[in-house]
Amino acid sequence: QVQLVESGGGLVQAGGSLRLSCAASGRTFSSYDMGWFRQAPGKEREFVGAISWSGYNTRYAESVKGRFTISRDNAVNTVYLQMNSLKPEDTAVYYCAADPNSTGAYTYWGQGTQVTVAS
Repeated sequence: QVQLVESGGGLVQAGGSLRLSCAASGRTFSSYDMGWFRQAPGKEREFVGAISWSGYNTRYAESVKGRFTISRDNAVNTVYLQMNSLKPEDTAVYYCAADPNSTGAYTYWGQGTQVTVAS
């Protein structure tokens, strides 16, 4: 069992930056691929980006490519989402999730953190 806790959300002006953190419990975090997702009001949850267990491979949704960066520190069981050049359309609840078997199936989810970008 893995527990994920996101933090770092808040209110920011358009063009600003935020860094989200996702702290994981459990000794096997370093072997899990991790992903970030978001859900805006009235919309379906969407993929934001993912990072491999090693941290060497990342991929992003086209809508955030070049603005968002995912990283991880396995020594402290934490994955990060650095968000720059934020836009009002980035407003959403952001979730981190764990993919234990590197299949693209995210088994464990955090509770989410709200990001609001004011225009």
